[in-house]
Amino acid sequence: MSSLWQFIGGLKFFLKIKHGESNIKILIIFGILSILALLIASQLARAGEVPKIGETAPNFNLPDQSGKIYTLANFQGKWLVLYFYPKDDTPGCTEQACNFRDDLNQLTGLGAQVVGISVDDSKSHADFAKKYSLPFPLLADKNAEVTTRYGVLRNLGIFKLARRYTFLIDPQGKISKVYDKVETSRHSKEIIEDLNKLLAVGKE
Repeated sequence: MSSLWQFIGGLKFFLKIKHGESNIKILIIFGILSILALLIASQLARAGEVPKIGETAPNFNLPDQSGKIYTLANFQGKWLVLYFYPKDDTPGCTEQACNFRDDLNQLTGLGAQVVGISVDDSKSHADFAKKYSLPFPLLADKNAEVTTRYGVLRNLGIFKLARRYTFLIDPQGKISKVYDKVETSRHSKEIIEDLNKLLAVGKE
């Protein structure tokens, strides 16, 4: 906070704000501070902690694009690729979803299911899934409750988004891998590689 006040003080000195001077300079300061506050909020305004490897995955109870309700229990006994993404039908999110679609047979062959979550509603998910022929559930976390529970909420005040995170959950419901630096162009391949390694270790 001290650095923020130093920044404000520097602005005042630079603009030489004095009683009775033009209000335009005051408006400039408020404009700059508003932008700064938004940038800070985008980085810091998030709720909850990201679950760690080995911890039990937080539960969810959400509808998919067709209105079907899913909970974590639906995937008991299977590997679950639970991925959070910011927004339907945006470039990075579309690339990521389409790669999961294209690699889905490999993932299911390894005993894994894919589920996406964003704060979009079911109608938005339905349009997105239809447009790109996405065959896996997209869960609608409209109130951002599950996104918050997983510690991946980006709260921008007037609207909320999920940060791009993926959790690889094992058949017992434990967090096996956390992906916080997702490269959408090869993310599905990365998960396939990691699943193969984990399954190989399990056979030893």
